[in-house]
Amino acid sequence: MDKLYTDKIGVGKHVLILEGYCKQCLPFIRGFKNLGCEVSILCGSRLDCGYASRLPDHKILGICDLKRPEESEAYIVKLIKEGHYDLVFPLFDFSARILSHHKDELAPYAIIYANDPAVFDAANDKSNVMRVCMENGLPCPRTLPDAVDMDDVRRSGIPFPVIIKPRRMYGARGFHRFENADEMEAYLKERQLDLSGYVVQECIPEGSPVMGGNLFVDRDGEIRSSYLYICEHLYPEQGGTSTLNALFVREDIERTCRELVGRMDLRGVVGVDLMIDRRDGQGKVIEINVRPVHGIALGYLCGVDHARQVFEDAFCLPVTDMPTNPTDTCLRILQTDVLWFLSSPDRFSRQPRKLGYRHVKEQMFYWDDPLPWFAFLLGGVKDYRRKMLEKRQ
Repeated sequence: MDKLYTDKIGVGKHVLILEGYCKQCLPFIRGFKNLGCEVSILCGSRLDCGYASRLPDHKILGICDLKRPEESEAYIVKLIKEGHYDLVFPLFDFSARILSHHKDELAPYAIIYANDPAVFDAANDKSNVMRVCMENGLPCPRTLPDAVDMDDVRRSGIPFPVIIKPRRMYGARGFHRFENADEMEAYLKERQLDLSGYVVQECIPEGSPVMGGNLFVDRDGEIRSSYLYICEHLYPEQGGTSTLNALFVREDIERTCRELVGRMDLRGVVGVDLMIDRRDGQGKVIEINVRPVHGIALGYLCGVDHARQVFEDAFCLPVTDMPTNPTDTCLRILQTDVLWFLSSPDRFSRQPRKLGYRHVKEQMFYWDDPLPWFAFLLGGVKDYRRKMLEKRQ
C-alpha cells in the first residue's frame, strides 16, 4: 500500500466519535486508529457496536438519545468542553445537528466537524432539498414543497398515490402513503395534522430500486471521492433499511449527486438517498444525509479511506483524492438480511450470487474485532418489537 495511506498523521490527536450505536462507527474507529489517533466513542449502551469494539481507547457511557434531545444536547456540549479532544466527529443527523448549532460555542475546545447551521438546516429540510432539485432540473419525485392543507393538494393535481413525511425527522418515522385524496383528508383530520410540517410528493412505484451516493467534499468545495451503491435487499421491504449493498455505476446519477451537494454548499461526508424510478429509469433524489450513512463501509472496501479524508480536511492538510476500485463483492448485514430472507417473496431469485456478486462480506464482522457483530445481534433481538413498531408508524 502507498505510504500516503499508511503514514501515522494522527499521532498525538484525540478524536471523539459520537453515536456509537451506529453501524458506521466501526470503519471510522478503525480508520482513525490506523492514522495513529487516540479514539473515544460516545455510547448509550454496552450493546452499542462501538462499545463492544476492542479498538477505541476510551468508551464513554453517556447520553446521546433521540428520545432525550435536550438532555443529550446538554451532555454532549459539556463532554466536549471538559474532554480535551482535538476533533469531534458525528455519525448521525441527531448529533450532527447538535454540533452544527453549537459550532461557534465549541470551536475553542475542539475542531467541530460539522456544516455551518444554515447549511445543515437547509439540507436537513427534505422539502427544501426537493425545491433545490426542481429549481435546477435535478431528477426527483414530483413534490409540493409548500402545501398547507388538502386544498393545496387538490389544486396541484398531483397524481395519487402520494406520500407524506416530516420535513425534519430521522429515519422513516412519520412516513405515510395514501391511495386517494379522501383517504388522505380523513387521516389529516383524524390526527389534526398541518401539512406545512410535511413533504407531500408522488409515490415512486414499488419495484423501483433504492440506492445511495456517498461523497466527500473538502473545505474548499472540491469533491475528493464519489461513488454509488445499490440496496439489493431491504428490511422491511417497504421503508426499511438496506441489508445487502453493492457498488453501482451510473454516470448520470453520480452527476446528479455531485451537482446537488454543490448547489447546497455542503462539506464533509455526505450521503444522497435516491430511487431509480421503474417508469422512466431516472435516478431520483429522495433526501440528503449530512453525515455518513452505513453504506459508507463500501468505500473502505473499495479503497476510499474516509477517516483519512476527514482528518486531512479538519486539520487543513491537502485532502487526498480517492478513486473507487471496482469490486464484485457485496456487503451484507447478516442479522437483518436473515429477516429479509424470511419475509421476502423474492428470497430465492435475489440471492447475492444470482444478482452477480461473486463474494459476500459481512459489514460488521472483523476477525480481529468480532464482538460488535454479536452486540448488534443481541441489541436487535432486544429492541426488535420497538423498532418494528416505529417502522409501522
